[in-house]
Amino acid sequence: MGHAAGLRAGTRYAFSRNFRQKGMIQLSTYLRQYKVGDIVDIKANGAVQKGMPHKVYHGKTGVIYNVTKSAVGVIIYKKVKHRYIEKRINLRVEHVQLSRSREDFIKRVKKNAELKKQAKADGNPVQVKRLPVAPARPTSSP
Repeated sequence: MGHAAGLRAGTRYAFSRNFRQKGMIQLSTYLRQYKVGDIVDIKANGAVQKGMPHKVYHGKTGVIYNVTKSAVGVIIYKKVKHRYIEKRINLRVEHVQLSRSREDFIKRVKKNAELKKQAKADGNPVQVKRLPVAPARPTSSP
């Protein structure tokens, strides 16, 4: 006889806090301001059961579309068989954190703007497009 997997099956570590990280949640979690359009990562927080995401959403990244007093609405694209469905889920702020996925992009945009400004002043053309990594050349042995 097989046993059916329940709603929280396989979440022994997903829903629990880390070693020596149990107890009260940091206040900065509650004090952070979220705005519509912010990109956030969904994470579990074992201390708070309210507004907890289903296990399939853990580790997923989405965009905030609604902000309330103690929760945020997030748009997620969930893979269902051969397609992605837009899901709108409401999560308490304890279960989201600002994503760092755009940091590199924003850093690159600023650097490119600086390079273009410098090139315009010097009158030199500048290459700001990303290029694929060239294959490593074999070193010639004697």
